[in-house]
Amino acid sequence: MRPHDLLKIPQKAATVLFHAQLRDMKHIALIAGCAAISLHACATTSSPIARGTVTTAAKAFPFPTTQRTLANGLRVFIVEHDSPGLVAYYSIVRVGSRNEVEPGKSGFAHFFEHMMFRGTPTYPTDRYNAAIKAMGADSNAFTSDDMTVYHILASATALPTIVEIEADRFQHLEYGEAEFQKEARAVLGEYNKGASDPMQPMAEALFDSAFQVHPYKHTTIGFLQDIVEMPKQFAYSRQFFSRYYRPDNVVLLIVGDVTPDQVMPLVEKHYGSWRSGPSRPAVPVEPPQTKDKRVSVPWKGAGMPMLLRGYHVPAFSTKTIDSAALEVLSELVFAERAPLFRRLVLEEQKAEHLDGGCERHIDPNLFLVLAKVKDAADIPYVEAAIDEELARVAREGVDEETITQVVSHTRYAFANMLSTADRTALAGADFLALTGELATIDEAFAMLAKVTAADVKRVAARYFTPKNRTVVVLEPEAS
Repeated sequence: MRPHDLLKIPQKAATVLFHAQLRDMKHIALIAGCAAISLHACATTSSPIARGTVTTAAKAFPFPTTQRTLANGLRVFIVEHDSPGLVAYYSIVRVGSRNEVEPGKSGFAHFFEHMMFRGTPTYPTDRYNAAIKAMGADSNAFTSDDMTVYHILASATALPTIVEIEADRFQHLEYGEAEFQKEARAVLGEYNKGASDPMQPMAEALFDSAFQVHPYKHTTIGFLQDIVEMPKQFAYSRQFFSRYYRPDNVVLLIVGDVTPDQVMPLVEKHYGSWRSGPSRPAVPVEPPQTKDKRVSVPWKGAGMPMLLRGYHVPAFSTKTIDSAALEVLSELVFAERAPLFRRLVLEEQKAEHLDGGCERHIDPNLFLVLAKVKDAADIPYVEAAIDEELARVAREGVDEETITQVVSHTRYAFANMLSTADRTALAGADFLALTGELATIDEAFAMLAKVTAADVKRVAARYFTPKNRTVVVLEPEAS
């Protein structure tokens, strides 16, 4: 497992920590982020990555990039990055908890993150691990709401071995019912371990209350009852795997000291015979929330009272300004230098921590606000202060000079995430899972520059309303 922190493209360290905590609990093991290549079914094709209308000055992604699509639908992105001797090899499966649409079957996207390390007839677990060790490679995986990603960082000279072992396990994963049950019980142990952190029940309560029909309703690890029953779902696990672990639902992203001429013969050799799978069920559309919701979560033992709020916001998009405006708003209202933080944390010392922001998602999700309050009696005061500041921004807006400074800071942080091959691949995986296009990195970067004070004022008024809000309060027995 590995945190997805690098995908929190803008934002100060405190926000990264906040999202890491929340993601860990929503996933209970880690992960996920607040941002069309055509398929040619008959033959292998090659073309430069499309850049849309983004100007050169607006580009954050300067690396030579080639995209090719195999006849079976597998898309391959090759990014030539100045990282002598290194390659980051990412296999992106466009499946997450978002796709767990059947009742009683939550948690299987995360479950297969585990199972994919169980081995194949050619590369059993011990042999696979030995190959990774011999390469001196770093190999791991993570799951989020919208994706499951398997990643290897190794010497570029090891590319032939990497392609061989990764293609093998994606096409020939083998496990029996006993192995399935053992791993399912391990997931329950992972859930129980996460239950020692109060953020887990808070996140569960928030998303369960905020969503009615969309699978974002459950955390990435799944509903507890579904995890308990998972050992009985061996047959369903086969069905889930055949739906989503197919070439037309997987993207390869290879970043580093490589060229298309080195990569594509290997990919065609090892992935070319992989066959597409069955159709995948549609994801239900969440209806608008129509009333304020509030949930209290009791917590046995000592602890600090906490306040977690979620406001419904749109899916990530580079076609409208709202996603970028919400990123800027999170900096303006919840950064450590913001007036609200200074008031509640530094001056009045009502809260030990305050943060807010949203991850990128395929479908509409939540803008999250977290406050660790020192005294339970001050929770109403802290809530009122948050409401007042959001209402002030919605009413008065922010001056253009401040917007310019925040946008500049946000764009710098955005571009800085692409400093190494592995970081570039991690960021690229997020955008490919969400949009299917690496070009949206430049589009998102350009969209940030277009955010105005009027945009921030408008999104504050539109999304931060009581009827669009779900509130969870953690109530420790002993503070």
